Amino acid sequence: MKVTREELLHIAKLADLNINENEVDKYLLNLQDILNFANIVNEAPVEGLKETIGSNNNYNVFRKDEIVEFENKEGLLENAPEKELNMFKIPKVI
Repeated sequence: MKVTREELLHIAKLADLNINENEVDKYLLNLQDILNFANIVNEAPVEGLKETIGSNNNYNVFRKDEIVEFENKEGLLENAPEKELNMFKIPKVI
């Protein structure tokens, strides 16, 4: 399937993109490359393949949520724009 200049300009208009006349050939080439690759992927043989969710055995990489007492509270609050009762003071959010 070959993308025409008119199709590219129509797609650009739908996407609200401003493409200069001197950029049209570059975008045509890039879009054609993307469509060619998609065609290769669509024609890949998948008969007999089992469904795969992931390619490795991932596990939860997040650390356990633990309360840790911060030792240098004054140093932490030094850069606070406002503080009150040894805590950051932030604007009320509703």
